[in-house]
Amino acid sequence: MDPIVEQAAVPTAPTPRNRTFALRKSPLDKARGLRPALSFFLLLSLVVSLYAKTKSDSEGSFSIEIPVSESEVLQAVKEVVNNSMIQGSKEYNRDRYVENASPATSSPLFPPWTDPGHVFYKVRTKVLAPVNFKGSNDEGTLAVRYVVAGKGPQQTLVRIDAVFVEDFRRVAHRSNGTVESAEYKDIQEHVDALELKKKQAAEAEQHRQEVAAQRSLDEKKEQDQTSAVQAAPPSGETLEQHVENLRHQLERVVRTSGIQLKSAPFASATNLKTLDGGTQVVVLIITPYWYGVETEEGQHGWINRSELESLP
Repeated sequence: MDPIVEQAAVPTAPTPRNRTFALRKSPLDKARGLRPALSFFLLLSLVVSLYAKTKSDSEGSFSIEIPVSESEVLQAVKEVVNNSMIQGSKEYNRDRYVENASPATSSPLFPPWTDPGHVFYKVRTKVLAPVNFKGSNDEGTLAVRYVVAGKGPQQTLVRIDAVFVEDFRRVAHRSNGTVESAEYKDIQEHVDALELKKKQAAEAEQHRQEVAAQRSLDEKKEQDQTSAVQAAPPSGETLEQHVENLRHQLERVVRTSGIQLKSAPFASATNLKTLDGGTQVVVLIITPYWYGVETEEGQHGWINRSELESLP
C-alpha cells in the first residue's frame, strides 16, 4: 500500500486546541439553542398566570339580588358593618368569628369601586392566620367590602368580597367564599328583623284604626238613640212611629252578594262578615267614601258607599 494513501486513510486525532475549538459555541449559537426552551417556559408561565387570575377572580366574591327595597338593605348592611364582627372566619388560636373589626370608608386592599352603588368596608388589623383564606399563615389585615345597589323599587343587589393581606410579605389571599356567605346571612337576618318590625307596626296601626272606628260607631249609636228619645215627634206621629221613620230614612240595602262588612273604613281592614244582596243595614256614620252601619243582627262595621243603595 502506498504510504501516502495509508497515511491519508487514518484519521488524524485533533490536538487539544482543535478539540477546544470544536466544542466552543458563540453566544448567538447558545441563544438559538435556548430559544425553544425559553419560549415553552414563557408560554407555560403565561398560562399559569392567566389561570390563577381567573380562579382568583371567580373565588370568594358573593353577589345576589333580593326582593327588598334599597333603603332597608342599606339599613341592614350598616348594622352589620358596625357590629365589630367578621363572620365565617376565625383567628389561628380562636374558636369563633373574628372580633374587634372596625367600619371604614375605604380600604387599600381593594381597587377603587367605580360602578354604581353604596360601598362599605369592615377592617380588622393584626389578624393571625385567619381560616378560610387559603395559604394564610402569617399576621395581617382582613377586610370585607359590601356593595349595595338598587335595581328597582323592591329589588336590590348585594355584593360582598373578603381578602386577607399579610403584613410582612404583602401577599393577598382571597376568601374561599365562607366569609362572604356568612356575612350575607347576617345581613339577611337583619333584613328579616326589619321586615318583621315593619309588619308588626302596620298591624298595630290597623288595629288602632279598627278600635277607633268601632268606638266612633258605638258613640254615634248612643247619640242617635239619645236624640231619638229626646226629639218630639211631629204632629200625628207617635214616638215609635217617628223613630221608625228616622230609621227608614237611614236604612240602606246591599247591592250584590259577597259584599264584606269591614272592621274599619279602609280596604285592607279585617273582614267581619260577608253580606248577601238585599241585606238591610242602618247607617250610623257617613264619611266621603264609607258608611258606618249596623246590621239587622246588631253587628257594627263599615261598608263602601258604592256597595249600598237607598230603600225603594
